[in-house]
Amino acid sequence: MQNVATIDFYFDFSSPYSYIASEWIEALAARHGRTVRWKAILLGVTFQATGLRSLVDYPVKREYALRDFERSARFAGVPLKNPAKFPVPTQNAARIFWWLHEREPATASHWARHCLRAYFARGVDPSDPAGLRELAVEFGLDANEAEAIWGDPAWKARLKAANDAALAAGVFGVPFFVIDNEPFWGNDRRPQIERWLEKGPF
Repeated sequence: MQNVATIDFYFDFSSPYSYIASEWIEALAARHGRTVRWKAILLGVTFQATGLRSLVDYPVKREYALRDFERSARFAGVPLKNPAKFPVPTQNAARIFWWLHEREPATASHWARHCLRAYFARGVDPSDPAGLRELAVEFGLDANEAEAIWGDPAWKARLKAANDAALAAGVFGVPFFVIDNEPFWGNDRRPQIERWLEKGPF
């Protein structure tokens, strides 16, 4: 069972909607006396489990999706420019997240925002080892240590466990929120989340 004082926030470092949601979820939670439990997962794992693919993999949806990413960000007041390479694998950034999380969850959430902003606002590719090393240094980490972490079998296993737990919790996409054991999928569920937090279940 979920702690009633928390909001579980599942995200992927390559998800523009996760990025947008990451910019508002903490403030919204704080207004209602909640804390956020950030959970980095791999969207590709949920795709495999559901048989789905990225929106941009469908020609009929691709142009709309790319337009909607930027429009949704403008609506939320969040800077976003569609990256030149999208989507990208994000397991290395996620492994660093879980390494940081074991030490201090708040630091891990700061790392998540750092990487999401770098990718979607500055175009720094987290799947590129050189780019991720650069992000690690900017964050105050040693680049060689960061690279050792993302290649360490222990942190590969930790990320796999996080993915397995997400699937077991019914997560099939990102951003995905669980509040009072109630699931909400998508950045566009924000009005419903706000209503739930303000007045309770509906």
